[in-house]
Amino acid sequence: MAEIAEQGNNLKQNRVRESMERFRDLPTNKKSLLYVGIAAVAALVIGTALWMREPTWKVLFSNVSDKDGGQITTALQQMNVPYELSSGGTIAVPAEKVYETRLKLATQGLPKASGVGFELMDNQKFGISQFAEQVNYQRSIEGELARTIQALSAVESARVHLAIPKNSVFLREQQKPTASVVLNLNSGRLIDPTQIHGIMNLVASAVPGLPPRNITIVDQEGNMLSTMGELNQQNQNGLDQRQLNYVKEIEQTYIKRIETILEPIFGKGNARAEVTAELDFSQREQTSENYTPNSPPNAAAIRSQQMHESTEREPLGPGGVPGALSNQPPNAAAAPITLPAGTQAGVSTTGQATPDKSTKKDSTVNYEVDRTIQHVKMPVGMIKRVSAAVVVNYKKKVDNNGESKFVPLTQQELGQINNLVREAMGYNPARGDTLNVVNAAFADNTARPALEQRAIDFITENIFDIAKWGLLLLVLLYLIFGIIRPIVREVINPPVPEEEYPDGPAIEGGEGEGEEGDEVVDEVEMQRREYAANLEAAREIIRNDPRMAAQIIKEWISDE
Repeated sequence: MAEIAEQGNNLKQNRVRESMERFRDLPTNKKSLLYVGIAAVAALVIGTALWMREPTWKVLFSNVSDKDGGQITTALQQMNVPYELSSGGTIAVPAEKVYETRLKLATQGLPKASGVGFELMDNQKFGISQFAEQVNYQRSIEGELARTIQALSAVESARVHLAIPKNSVFLREQQKPTASVVLNLNSGRLIDPTQIHGIMNLVASAVPGLPPRNITIVDQEGNMLSTMGELNQQNQNGLDQRQLNYVKEIEQTYIKRIETILEPIFGKGNARAEVTAELDFSQREQTSENYTPNSPPNAAAIRSQQMHESTEREPLGPGGVPGALSNQPPNAAAAPITLPAGTQAGVSTTGQATPDKSTKKDSTVNYEVDRTIQHVKMPVGMIKRVSAAVVVNYKKKVDNNGESKFVPLTQQELGQINNLVREAMGYNPARGDTLNVVNAAFADNTARPALEQRAIDFITENIFDIAKWGLLLLVLLYLIFGIIRPIVREVINPPVPEEEYPDGPAIEGGEGEGEEGDEVVDEVEMQRREYAANLEAAREIIRNDPRMAAQIIKEWISDE
């Protein structure tokens, strides 16, 4: 067996020498092509390795000033962190170090925001005057407001100037503060009027006594922006943003009511509703004064009552019988007589006439007037009209064969849905509400599986990297299988004459067409060469040691 192994090694060495000789016998163009292919593959592999080792850069800071940029780059050099500078004050570092580097720079107070803030008050000098202290305080407020405004995505930088008058002991001479804001907007970005209004209120809230109307805002081109904030209070329909949001909220409430009551019947996504609400935001107050007819005297309330009674008597004239008798006193009475009060005893009243008297009574009664005064303040945002449109999908029905299909609803079912929606939305025909229910087949918009969607998102985000790696892979495969492999196979496996492969499959040269034909021919050719090499090795062993070959054949026969 050792001799067989030694002979096998000799055979391999002979094959290597034969391959080297065949390589030396190759034409010069094939040798050059092989060298170029190997060099290209090596260069491609080395370049890919270096490319993979190159870090992926990510933005560390952008829009930094030159002063801050110099301090940041100095700190990065001290931390041995590679960085790249680009236009616009952008500093990039390797992606795996961006967050760690930001934290380290933040501990050093970098980057410093433009302007100064309340840190200006940290290092107050001893003995500073009140005027200087007030100026520093005003600068601090201006800097902090500018930093806050720069937090908006559309604002690149901002400057704030405050004019705060001195307090006066006289109320009439007291003046209101004013403010000026300059915004440097990012390229291609626009600022919304709502944001302008928010900036005005932000500055007004930070400065005591500053009304929003005393704030002027301009952009880097000098355009007046504060007027946009004032006009934002009223839009084209006379509604401000809060009123528009309230209208949307009312509409969404109606939509949710309708869909909530229909989804348990038809399933989620099989009912859609849209609602348009008209609201009255006018402010009205109404005062009415009503008087009722006169009530009966016994039921009326007396406000005041006056009663006046007067009695008048006529004056008494001379009376009695003329003569001496009337001038004599009367005789004494036989029995005591009780005289009326005020009558003197011994005075005769005979012949005197009783005076006439008249009584006058006046009564004045004032009754309360029955009136009603009503003051009504109409609520703001009253619903004037509601219009609703509802679309319901066909219902799913299973036929006798077990197949499911969608069929339209009957008129009775549509009527039930109509009544159901009317009750859900609080349908009121008196205010002009309208409702339209339609039954239609919905389009099949089945959502793609989450895994498929995730794969599509990954490909979309990394399409350029995938294209680069795919191109490199194609070039590498072409160099290996299109150039190097055919030449190396020709050197290693020499062509075998047809008579040395008696039992091998016959190959007709013209039958393989295209890529599939070439692949079949290559595979058969390799089998032929391998068979020929093994056959040549067996013949060599038999020629060198026939006895051992016979012994091996006997062992094969005995094993069978």
